[in-house]
Amino acid sequence: MVDHGAVARTWVERWDRQQEHYIAEREERFQVIGDVVERVCAPVEAPLVVDLGCGPGSLSTRLHARVPHARIVGVDVHPFLLGLARHTRPAQASIDYVLTDLGEPGWTGRAGGDRMWDAAVSTTALHWLEPERLQGVYDDLATVIRPGGVLVNGDHLYPERPVLREIAEFVRERRAERAGVLANEDWATWWDEARSDAGLRAMFTEDELATKSGGHGNDLSARWHEDALLRAGFSDVGVVWQYGDDHVVVAVR
Repeated sequence: MVDHGAVARTWVERWDRQQEHYIAEREERFQVIGDVVERVCAPVEAPLVVDLGCGPGSLSTRLHARVPHARIVGVDVHPFLLGLARHTRPAQASIDYVLTDLGEPGWTGRAGGDRMWDAAVSTTALHWLEPERLQGVYDDLATVIRPGGVLVNGDHLYPERPVLREIAEFVRERRAERAGVLANEDWATWWDEARSDAGLRAMFTEDELATKSGGHGNDLSARWHEDALLRAGFSDVGVVWQYGDDHVVVAVR
């Protein structure tokens, strides 16, 4: 009999390692996002935090450890990744995982019900959205995040000037060399191996194991995100952490 929990844990651990192939400082980025969420949610009795494009729950799990009194809702378009997240959810954790596509009609209601959100977070996910759709997501978020609540987005955001972009990418690559993560399996290899794994094939259908993301939707700058968030109605927006082209942007509602 397949131990679904053990299989899922193995593949989430591999997911984290392959993500470090691209983000050597990924755990530090998680810590920064957690710092902001803790700052906003600590005085709230029962805060609601929504993880946008949560994948297999790496950020949601870490946020539960930082703000255990919060209800966390992870949303993603991929049933396989959500299945891994559910199988590796910490015991008794107030984390729910919801299948929905960011920006589709009614997505915020499926994620948070009819109450206001204290925080929305995302990490290495919003770059999958084309700019027009992403602006729509930011517009939606401005209607459901409470005054004083935040959006915290960690992602690769690219300088607008080509020379600066090249330098930022070089800085990130040298960091990866020093961290020894360049030999980690990459995104495509992880998916190929997952689709052929007997344990996962016993847990998920062929359709669920199919990759739903075909490529990057945008390579936008931090300035683009800041302007888009201000247009959406957020009051204060800025970068609170950066390493090369890797950023954490905070928008206060």
